Amino acid sequence: MDTKAADTGAHAKFVLHGPEEEFDPRITAHRGDLADVALAGKLFAPHYAAPMPMRCSAPKAMIRKQSGKDHEAISELLHGEDFNVLEIAGDWAWGYCGHDGYVGYVPVHALQHQKKTPDPTHLIFARAALIFIEPDFKSGVMKRLPMGARIACGEPSECGNFLKTGKGFVHVRHVQPIGTKVVFDGTNGTAALAEQLIGAPYLWGGRSGDGLDCSGLVQMILMLTGVDAPRDSDQQLAALGDDIAEDEDLRRGDLVFFPDHVGLMIDKDRIIHANSHMMQVAIEPLADAVARFAKTSDKPISARKRLS
Repeated sequence: MDTKAADTGAHAKFVLHGPEEEFDPRITAHRGDLADVALAGKLFAPHYAAPMPMRCSAPKAMIRKQSGKDHEAISELLHGEDFNVLEIAGDWAWGYCGHDGYVGYVPVHALQHQKKTPDPTHLIFARAALIFIEPDFKSGVMKRLPMGARIACGEPSECGNFLKTGKGFVHVRHVQPIGTKVVFDGTNGTAALAEQLIGAPYLWGGRSGDGLDCSGLVQMILMLTGVDAPRDSDQQLAALGDDIAEDEDLRRGDLVFFPDHVGLMIDKDRIIHANSHMMQVAIEPLADAVARFAKTSDKPISARKRLS
């Protein structure tokens, strides 16, 4: 089966060799009418497009299943994260995230071409960071960026307490160089980072310090500790950690998976998770969470995983 390339600037023909491969639509940029040119020869589409590299310039932007602000949110793009655009139609861009491949629609106004924005050098690892007009905490605030946002920082200010960004200054205690592995109390820092988010509202599709769902919490705090994680809990279950023996006690930082849910252990008995029962990030006894899931599932705990 032959199909001509579209939007790629090429006139070559792509040949589909054999049957189409099975794919996860969450992380495969393929629609009925259009697909990423990288999929040519693997999945059929009437048209293929080469991705246009963009970057989130807003503090954050929801990624939706369909174009339109009333459609379901499926994830969130944070300031400084890359988004590969395959189509722009009206106010919406369709494409996929650079950090985890998640596919969806983002408002065009939240994006800028990568060539027009400096490459990020630092991550916000506090719950939120303020960008000040001057390197002084008494000066005016230009904007607020949530945990997980990426920014380009230059040299420290004369006082050494602030880093210069493209516009404004951020306090050094709120950022870390990209690629840094945060360490707290001799651990990888995941539990300590999660504890900073206690009380943050539960937000379906959210993955920032301003609101999160269960897997968004896990993905973000692992990213801040130098671990790349997929977006959804079933993907995380398949990709992360090693199984913990049934007779072994849980430890701080272990992951516990439930049906369509995931949380992080604070100690051997308590879990922290973003959950719709409490509508916020909260700590509770693991036994209480298990009891709730036991009402609807014969196997309330799907797996227990330990990160190396």
